[in-house]
Amino acid sequence: QVQLVESGGGLVQTGDSLRLSCAASGRTFTNLMGWFRQAPGTEREFVAAINWSGFTTDYADSVKGRFTISTDNDKNTMYLQMNSLKPEDTGVYYCATGVGRVGIRQVSRYDYWGQGTQVTVSS
Repeated sequence: QVQLVESGGGLVQTGDSLRLSCAASGRTFTNLMGWFRQAPGTEREFVAAINWSGFTTDYADSVKGRFTISTDNDKNTMYLQMNSLKPEDTGVYYCATGVGRVGIRQVSRYDYWGQGTQVTVSS
């Protein structure tokens, strides 16, 4: 059973930066590694992900150019670097991994989820 733990959230101002971390337990390799977020009263939405099949990355249009997803395989850790933060970025951020090779933006394609970390961006 894969365990994921997020950290790094907090309260920041518009234009600030944060780096979220997601530590994974075990030695199991998963093809899909991504970040999602959910604001109060909304559905969980895709933010960024890596598909190791083809070594591709994907970003939601709302964060493209501002957010960067990366991994440190030696530490079994995934990161989300968030720059130029906006109030619209506020929400609970979740990391997730999946064993599939397609559907990088689809919640249903991810098998393991972290508990979430709160990011709040004030005006």
